[in-house]
Amino acid sequence: MAQVEATTERIIAADPEAVFDALADYKEVRGKVLPGQYSEYEVREGGDGEGTLVHWKLQATSKRVRDCLLEVTEPTDGQLVEKDRNSSMVNTWIVTPAGEGRSKAVVTTVWDGAGGIGGFFERTFAPKGLARIHDELLANLAAEVEK
Repeated sequence: MAQVEATTERIIAADPEAVFDALADYKEVRGKVLPGQYSEYEVREGGDGEGTLVHWKLQATSKRVRDCLLEVTEPTDGQLVEKDRNSSMVNTWIVTPAGEGRSKAVVTTVWDGAGGIGGFFERTFAPKGLARIHDELLANLAAEVEK
């Protein structure tokens, strides 16, 4: 099995603290900024960054639905890590300054891919599909914090 990785980034016209706080707000903000590929969103514990346990289903393709139960940690300032209890998937969000009143938000998702020909297609196409989903999420986040 090879590791599959998808990374997406966006410059947002808001201070890094505001962007990070919005990302870490699973109670109010996160559910609002998720694109249509997400369903059954539910905060099960916590709701603000470290210690949050959140559930959602992610429909990456018409046939592929991933049931996710994510534990949230904040290993360093400006970093949010979501580890899926149901799979090897890990989302890492990093928010850094990008000039006066601007931030760079980067999300990287990694997981253990399948082997064989299925794994080849997964490594080839899944990162592009996930990048489109994350790009929409980051656009929604920007619209939320740039108000």
